[in-house]
Amino acid sequence: MASVKYTEEHEWVRLDGDVATIGITDYAQQQLGDVVFVEVPQVGRKVEKGESVAVVESVKAASDIFAPVSGEVVEANAALTDSPGDVNAEPTGKGWFFKLRIADKAELDGLMDEEAYDAFVKNLG
Repeated sequence: MASVKYTEEHEWVRLDGDVATIGITDYAQQQLGDVVFVEVPQVGRKVEKGESVAVVESVKAASDIFAPVSGEVVEANAALTDSPGDVNAEPTGKGWFFKLRIADKAELDGLMDEEAYDAFVKNLG
């Protein structure tokens, strides 16, 4: 099974070989409310860890989606352009944002596992 890691910006990273699928967590979509617009990155774009890569807008706010690791965008979820509500309905499923070919797997070491992320979210309340 692919391992999943989490960032303090409420992104999830599902690793499959050297490709990471990135989206936002259920907690993040709940905080945003109804998602009305998503902008995904161009395929082929090279990104640095921490760089703003995508945008999600809800009825409440607009938020950047950051690259949790450095790499090259190999796929973007263009379906979100027409169906931004997928982010609310299935944030860890068909509501994913983009896939990166990871430049340096060591960057994953700074991310949280599910247990650590759950504890992080509990402490935000």
